[in-house]
Amino acid sequence: MTAPLIVLVGPMGSGKSTVGALLAELLDVPYRDTDADIVAAQGREIADIFIEEGEEHFRALEREAVRTAVAEHEGVLALGGGAILDDGTRELLGGLPVAYLAMDVEEAVRRVGLNTARPLLAVNPRRQWRDMMEARRHLYTEVARVVVATDGRTPEEVADAVLDALELKKDV
Repeated sequence: MTAPLIVLVGPMGSGKSTVGALLAELLDVPYRDTDADIVAAQGREIADIFIEEGEEHFRALEREAVRTAVAEHEGVLALGGGAILDDGTRELLGGLPVAYLAMDVEEAVRRVGLNTARPLLAVNPRRQWRDMMEARRHLYTEVARVVVATDGRTPEEVADAVLDALELKKDV
């Protein structure tokens, strides 16, 4: 059975895409992002899917994208921030090398400004981010084999911390 070498989870702006690409390069394996898979398959941005068809429809697309990627991909896989909301997805991640990239609200503000095109943060973004994390933090922790704090760290430092935590070696 095929399985990803590393699966990255965490909130929007935690660095999953940037760190994922770095990890793939360091390990000399392919990188895949389920949000990018959805955008490519749908031919439109995630924010547009949320606006035009709603969160429930997006979550169904996300669930299928994650299922497909976990079954097919052997490299580094980054999941969208809300992928862990689905019971089946959390079950699917059981036993896989999942790294939760954690950060606090101040780091989120610094990274994404909380005023970008993020459909779940449209009104009062700081409070919404805090509320969202209150609802999701335990789910990220549930699926994670390791938790890596990203606050104040460069993407390279986070990538190294993920490799160390998962006891993986760089392809140098």
